[in-house]
Amino acid sequence: MLNQKGTSSDASTVKVKPEYNELSYLVTRQCLHQEEFNQLSQYDRVKPTPAESLINSVREFRCFQTFLGFIPILQWLPKYSLKRDLMGDITAGVTTAVMHIPQGMAYGLLAGVPANVGLYMAFFHCLTYAVFGTSRHISVGTFAVVSLMTAKVVATYSTVVPAVINGTDALLPPADPTEPIYTPIQVATAVSFVAGCFHIVMSLIRLGTLSALLSEPLVSGFTTAAAIHVLVSQLKDLLGVSIPRYKGAFKNIFSMRDIIEQVPNSNLSAVYTSTIVILFMIFMNEYMKPWASKKCKFPIPAELLVVVGGTAASYFIGLGPNFGVTLVGVIPVGLPAPEMPPLALIKLVAVDTIALTIVSYSIVMSMGLIFAQKENYEVRANQELIAMGATNIFGSFFSCIPTACSLSRSLIQHQAGGKTQITGVVSSMLILVVLLWVGPYFETLPRCVLASIIFVALKGMLWQVKHIKKFHLEGTLELFVWLVTFLSVVIIDIDIGLLVGVLFSLVALYIKGWKTYYSLLGTVPETAIYVDIGSHHRAEEVPHVKIFKYSGPINFASKATFKRALTKEVGIDQSLVHRASRYDAAGEGAGLQLIKTVIIDLSSVAHIDTAACKTFSEIKKEMAAVGVATLIANPSDNVYDTLLHAESIGEGGFHIFPTIHDAVLYAQGAVSAV
Repeated sequence: MLNQKGTSSDASTVKVKPEYNELSYLVTRQCLHQEEFNQLSQYDRVKPTPAESLINSVREFRCFQTFLGFIPILQWLPKYSLKRDLMGDITAGVTTAVMHIPQGMAYGLLAGVPANVGLYMAFFHCLTYAVFGTSRHISVGTFAVVSLMTAKVVATYSTVVPAVINGTDALLPPADPTEPIYTPIQVATAVSFVAGCFHIVMSLIRLGTLSALLSEPLVSGFTTAAAIHVLVSQLKDLLGVSIPRYKGAFKNIFSMRDIIEQVPNSNLSAVYTSTIVILFMIFMNEYMKPWASKKCKFPIPAELLVVVGGTAASYFIGLGPNFGVTLVGVIPVGLPAPEMPPLALIKLVAVDTIALTIVSYSIVMSMGLIFAQKENYEVRANQELIAMGATNIFGSFFSCIPTACSLSRSLIQHQAGGKTQITGVVSSMLILVVLLWVGPYFETLPRCVLASIIFVALKGMLWQVKHIKKFHLEGTLELFVWLVTFLSVVIIDIDIGLLVGVLFSLVALYIKGWKTYYSLLGTVPETAIYVDIGSHHRAEEVPHVKIFKYSGPINFASKATFKRALTKEVGIDQSLVHRASRYDAAGEGAGLQLIKTVIIDLSSVAHIDTAACKTFSEIKKEMAAVGVATLIANPSDNVYDTLLHAESIGEGGFHIFPTIHDAVLYAQGAVSAV
């Protein structure tokens, strides 16, 4: 019989007996073993064989539905509402296209390829993602971190040396004529192709949740450190100096050394231009944009104003030929001809592309989920892998680098009223106009202007250093992961630092999983509710019964920890029982309670293995040797199945109960029967 009553008490009083209200209920049933309860509930633990699972999958396969799922535009486009969605998509598309122009050119240069590559991405990537993607609000294309990771691979495998001739970039062949010549754009497209293939493979083997390995401290530390890399890479353009490019570990340190040495040789015209642009952008971002956002829905295109103004000023003043300021250079008219990346390069860049693949997908997926939660729609993880794979592979044939999504463009696209992927189509059409007719007008744009735009855009990423305080409050492990990731990326290199961060994040996850909680349970009077006697001061232990609760998996690695914890909490050993027997015989042990039963509560144990079952058998035998019965209570279905499997191989013979109270009633009945 279980008698439970609802309670209400004043939270401000402690250790005061609560007053019971009239809400009470009475449950009466027989004491059940787990096997009896499973028969009553008709529990079926039979699982289908692999062959049966395959047959069921084939039987449930629907070709047309699968095809529609593979190309999501076929699902949502027929339901598209011109009245409800079109104006918002057009407004957001125009707004996003305006941002694509300066960001695409800036991040194209950041990746070590010509500026027009960023515009190609704004056209090809947006169109492809609109067909295959499931997020309605992210703006795919260039992103600072991915561009920087691409630049690292480009610097490693491209065999041309950049040189400045008459203020524009030119390419000189390597000193060794036998060395194969790979241009930066060939390396970048090879990286894009390989990244796309990796995304497709990840989708086929259902690795859509792989981005979950990148914890918040890891992502924050990595992106903050990557912002430092971006900043260092742009300093030479801000100052108008030329320094060698370095490959491999510690290149940030070497680059900073050279930049400091070159500061006296800075081009003052580039420095003045950079300073003016940076101050203008800060004023626009901090004061004008917030003010204008309250007045109209269309944001001020500050970046585009800077690009247009910088191009016009450079053209009329002659910053390139007259003052030696490095310019963007030739921007071809039209779209690039399709070209397959060199097969030899695909093999070379495969390993270096792994980290970039995971980072780009994590950025896209995290941003997609943010907007999906706000607007209440679904973003499918594996379909996003297919979308990124198709986007990268298709783009690699048209001089595009790997794609991601921009945080700033995505936020603007959402705020401007974008409703569907049609926003990307509208944006790409406007970019096409720029590529076909407007592009050459930006050839006189100083590179220091684009570097200044990137410099100001890094504020949000650099400001993530304030997260240190938050992670410190969350726990030492979170702070440690952030610091290790940040320092590894800044000091060593991006890909190596990311690998170090992932490893430390997994170690932190393992340590958290290794931590266990255990306690002895007692019952609160008149409730039959079992709680930790260390935390609930009115809880009382059941006479002659020790109830031990363990939280965490019990397996070959943690079985010793579990057994030590149980022995410590229960406190049963041979000498204790002998002493208790002598005290009772002499009439001296009135205060010493002799334990008859130990109940192991497995309600918070998610997984056990055969080694754990063997440990249970050892505990049962050791307890039986001193006259103590061992019972198991409240296992989950999968834990119960493991216990049954252990019995089939000769381990066990356990007394298992569906609840703690069933085990307590059984123990009390056994004691009274003695």
